[in-house]
Amino acid sequence: MKKKSESILGMAFFGPALVLLTIFLFIPMILTLVFSFTDFFALNPGLTHFVGLENYFQVFKDDDFRQAFGNTVKFVVIIVPLQGLGALGLALLINKVTHCKTYFKVAFFIPVVMSLAVVSTLWVQIYSPEGILNSLLAHIGINAQPFINSASQALPSIAVMSAWQGVGYQMIIFLGGLQAINPALYEAAEMDHASGWQKFKDITLPELKPLCIFVFITITIGAFRMLVQPMVMTGGGPNGASSVLLQYMYTQGMRNANFGYAMAIAMFTLILAIVLAMISKKVSSEKE
Repeated sequence: MKKKSESILGMAFFGPALVLLTIFLFIPMILTLVFSFTDFFALNPGLTHFVGLENYFQVFKDDDFRQAFGNTVKFVVIIVPLQGLGALGLALLINKVTHCKTYFKVAFFIPVVMSLAVVSTLWVQIYSPEGILNSLLAHIGINAQPFINSASQALPSIAVMSAWQGVGYQMIIFLGGLQAINPALYEAAEMDHASGWQKFKDITLPELKPLCIFVFITITIGAFRMLVQPMVMTGGGPNGASSVLLQYMYTQGMRNANFGYAMAIAMFTLILAIVLAMISKKVSSEKE
């Protein structure tokens, strides 16, 4: 009787969560898979036909999709080391601060809780020809830069903005890891006359290795999910130079009403996310 009442109580807590997961996660995933095999057109849904793998073949033949995928990979290559190393560097610096440590932590964390749309709009002004960044460059004798208006600079400019916005989150994680390291390890190193670099290389990095793996994985996943920044700052331009996977999927589905093709892109992105998760799990298990 007791076990039965405990199981009923467990279902009472678990049931609502399961219902919400079913409505907002499992059913949409199933519908995404189903629609990816059709030519579903939102403006004329009555003429939907089963097309098999045609949408998936189109994905690999689509030059715009290949450009968006390539831009996403480039963004990952730029932002992962930039944001990861930036977070580690800030954590090391703040960990050494003896006064106003809370102030610095809050100051660097504020951008994390701000709306991405607001931050992106702010950086559009910073990157403008008359913006503060070009004004600073002019003071040191450097010509004004086009930044987001240039095909070669748009994606790196968005990456810098994204790193600035998100670095505070990883910084807090690294700070927690640094404060959890046993001080006796550093004391023993000092007795052996170890330099600062030796202490960092032989104590700090090995102790932070699991956190480093976690941080770099979360940054990578977040980079593949990028959508708001290019939509607000460049609209995917110039000439598709900053178009990314999720933005291209949004364009196909919401602007072109080509939901069947958009769902195929969504399934491709899902498979990519599963592959990344499997790789990260394998790397984590090997490091342990």
